[in-house]
Amino acid sequence: MRIVTLSKTMEDRLFRARENQDRAALTAATKIVGDVRKRGDRALSDWAKRLDGADLKRQGLWISRGEFVAAKKRVSREFLKAVEHAANNVRRVAERQLPGDWNLRVEQGVTVRQIVRPLDSIGCYIPGGRFALVSTLVMTVVPARVAGVPLIVAVCPRPNDELLAAAEMLGITRLARVGGAQAIAALAYGTGQIARVEKIFGPGNRYVTAAKQLISADCAIDLPAGPTEAVVLADHGNPDWIAADLLAQAEHAPDAGSFLVTVSRRLAKCVQQTVMRQLASLPKENPAQHSIRKTGAIVVAKSMDNACDFVNRLAPEHLSLPHDGPKLLKQIHSAGTVFLGPLSAQPFGDYASGSNHVLPTGGWARRRGGLSAVDFVKCISLQSIDRAGYRALAGDVQVLACAEGLLAHSNAVEVRR
Repeated sequence: MRIVTLSKTMEDRLFRARENQDRAALTAATKIVGDVRKRGDRALSDWAKRLDGADLKRQGLWISRGEFVAAKKRVSREFLKAVEHAANNVRRVAERQLPGDWNLRVEQGVTVRQIVRPLDSIGCYIPGGRFALVSTLVMTVVPARVAGVPLIVAVCPRPNDELLAAAEMLGITRLARVGGAQAIAALAYGTGQIARVEKIFGPGNRYVTAAKQLISADCAIDLPAGPTEAVVLADHGNPDWIAADLLAQAEHAPDAGSFLVTVSRRLAKCVQQTVMRQLASLPKENPAQHSIRKTGAIVVAKSMDNACDFVNRLAPEHLSLPHDGPKLLKQIHSAGTVFLGPLSAQPFGDYASGSNHVLPTGGWARRRGGLSAVDFVKCISLQSIDRAGYRALAGDVQVLACAEGLLAHSNAVEVRR
């Protein structure tokens, strides 16, 4: 893991690498999405066999009730307890996030209300690379349940026993064994067997991300999901703990970005040595072996003010402030999620603290926060105008309408006099 000095050149290089379009993934996803949109289930089956080795004609597209029940019997009690604990915490946070109805008398005779309604249907994409990500199922399904979404469809290319058991616990009955760009296309446009949904949630690989971008004009998506990012901002601390947090996020994928931002060269060297020592204990096939060397870095800034400015421009997905959190937090305004204090290891947020782990990457934290219950509902405004309100508003509305040349607007008010 290299040590670099914070400079404009270094920063520009990092941001350029972030913004590069994955043209190969976009080209492949365009072909797959177009085929599924045209040929439906036949294309879905063909691509599943070609890319994932899945024989949907033999296995069936949908997981059966018997498979859910059998899987739940095969997993450990400890696993089921852990899922329940995590789901309960995510549920508590989602309930707090959920917006509510309200009623406001704007002025005499003018009332504006808000009513909250769930989305009619959603799709949850569950990555299934080396392992099916049970945590993503929890993070997408539980807020949807809290919001009251009536139809939840999940997809995963390689659902294992743990995923099926967790789905059964969460009341998921519609889980398809498909993934990749073909699954995104099926959810967005529908096939004979998969009904189209209103919005798609969940991260995926580069092809899934490209497919979500392609279909976003026709089907809503949660947020852009690029490579995982983790930043630890500190001028002192336990090198073992800091290194462990950096490696935890680095093992998500070979292109994950893990950074220590500091003003202390002493801490930088200690963490560098500790990272490499801990890395040696991980299997050779662990993605962290690549990402920590190629995309990770220890960034040394001239001052903490410079360090905080850099972090805000980077707007990382995960940010740890192991020390001086309350003080540093005043200077932070762009991050997906922040971990305060030395014991707040980033994996707590990945699994069970209750905060959602579907977070903005690639600088999107400058524009929005992570996934919440709000993403699963629609806030609908209601307006009612009585005679007193009509008299108060009519003149000004007609003046504004005429100023814009919208005479029919003015007339719609005038005919009610």
